[in-house]
Amino acid sequence: HLAGTPSPRQSGTTGRIPIESLNRVIRKTTKTRGSFPTDDAATKLIYLAIRSFEKSGRCVREWVAARNQFAILYPERFNR
Repeated sequence: HLAGTPSPRQSGTTGRIPIESLNRVIRKTTKTRGSFPTDDAATKLIYLAIRSFEKSGRCVREWVAARNQFAILYPERFNR
């Protein structure tokens, strides 16, 4: 764990828009689609949902810091 930085779980728990709103967008996107032919298709759809969420001006406090920590902890999931 990185010293002096909040954990990814703590990073988005408070702020202008709670992390639950981002989770709701992801759940709605995947539920609407139903099934996916491949894991890559599901990953791409979730990625696009997050990008749309960010571009709409809504943001979760410390989301960028949390996303960067996830990239450090799970580099194989971010280097596709």
